[in-house]
Amino acid sequence: MRAERAETDLSLGQWAALRTLELHGPMTPSELAAHEKVQPPSVTKIVARLEEHGYVTRVPDPNDRRQVVVTAARAGKALLAEDRRRKDAWLSQRLRALDPGELSVLADALPILEKLSRS
Repeated sequence: MRAERAETDLSLGQWAALRTLELHGPMTPSELAAHEKVQPPSVTKIVARLEEHGYVTRVPDPNDRRQVVVTAARAGKALLAEDRRRKDAWLSQRLRALDPGELSVLADALPILEKLSRS
């Protein structure tokens, strides 16, 4: 599925950070670093790169003016939507090639796969 990613030069870490911001909403760089399990200097570079592309915005934290809050920008959300569309199309095409028995096995495995994705 990586080959189906939307056209961009973002690294996997940058993709992950952008997805986290879209899914969980605005957060400070420290919160983002904790969520992504990376060091704050790494998040600083990731956020700077995403901001260069216009995929995130940084605004002063209303509770602590020394901090900033990072938010997925409209362009970042559009990029993620395009990425999902491309991957969904790829997966849909592959699923149509399966026989009913194979589809049944996949349907039975979905709860396990979802559990693994949340761990």
